[in-house]
Amino acid sequence: MKGKWIEVKLITSSAAVEPISGIFYGLDVKGVAIEDPNDIINRNQGEMSWDFADVSILEYKDSAAVVKGYFSQDDDIDKIVEYINNKIKELIDMGIDVGEGKIVTNVVFEEDWANSWKKYYRTTKIGKNIVIKPKWEEYSPKDDEIIIELDPGMAFGTGTHETTIMCIELLEKYIKEGDTVFDIGTGSGILSIASSKLKAGKVIGVDIDEVAVDAARENIQYNNVSNVKIRLGNLTDVVEGKADVIVANIIADIILKLADTIKPFLKEGGIFIVSGIIQDRKQDIIEKFNKSNFNICDIKQMGEWVAISAKVN
Repeated sequence: MKGKWIEVKLITSSAAVEPISGIFYGLDVKGVAIEDPNDIINRNQGEMSWDFADVSILEYKDSAAVVKGYFSQDDDIDKIVEYINNKIKELIDMGIDVGEGKIVTNVVFEEDWANSWKKYYRTTKIGKNIVIKPKWEEYSPKDDEIIIELDPGMAFGTGTHETTIMCIELLEKYIKEGDTVFDIGTGSGILSIASSKLKAGKVIGVDIDEVAVDAARENIQYNNVSNVKIRLGNLTDVVEGKADVIVANIIADIILKLADTIKPFLKEGGIFIVSGIIQDRKQDIIEKFNKSNFNICDIKQMGEWVAISAKVN
């Protein structure tokens, strides 16, 4: 997808990232981005700037997070902003710290966005052997490194976020040659591609975001992984059969719901890997998994984020 988009940016706190992301996903959003300003600034010595935005992310250096939703020019942005503001008030009434809670809207061009992204998206090694490489950069693999080429497009999944890194580390641990893997909320397709390159036999990635599905399919072509299929929709609607490993790098509230519905899609002894969980929600996930008769295998933490793997009892 090319062209002009309306960006609705919400400056918030880390504690509110999940419910605010849920607000955006409750709308007809064409893409959602979650940014950790401190992470971006640390990686780039503060050099990153967004040429198309009227407010640089560097202004929000002390904020915990920025959540952005991208909408069509035909959408009624005033009504969208009003809806988001009303939902923010509900979060405040629930006692959730929403931080600054400021909304900024911009008109952005995908081409401008992509060029700004390239200024700070660099080749990065994660896990034991996985190297994430922007498709426009040159890189010669060393020893047994596994290269994944990405162009995030409007799906915003570069593979360098803590949640993705932890998921890949757990995929490296649990995927066996020939396994079937389901990737819920595939985004740019990075976890699906990583699963294939870790010798999974069959991989299905699903996402409810059309833009993410388009980006994931393009990234699959870049990486020449023919055993990966990307589908638009919810797992329970578009996937049949059972997986050896299911990975979901999403938000805690959705993971809590999946704990009740995911078992029919897992083989006996199958592994469920989840991330996108802020520290404050870790115990909620652990308790839910225990109640749902999952045996927790790993609990990983990186920065403010947590990843958990669990086995079907």
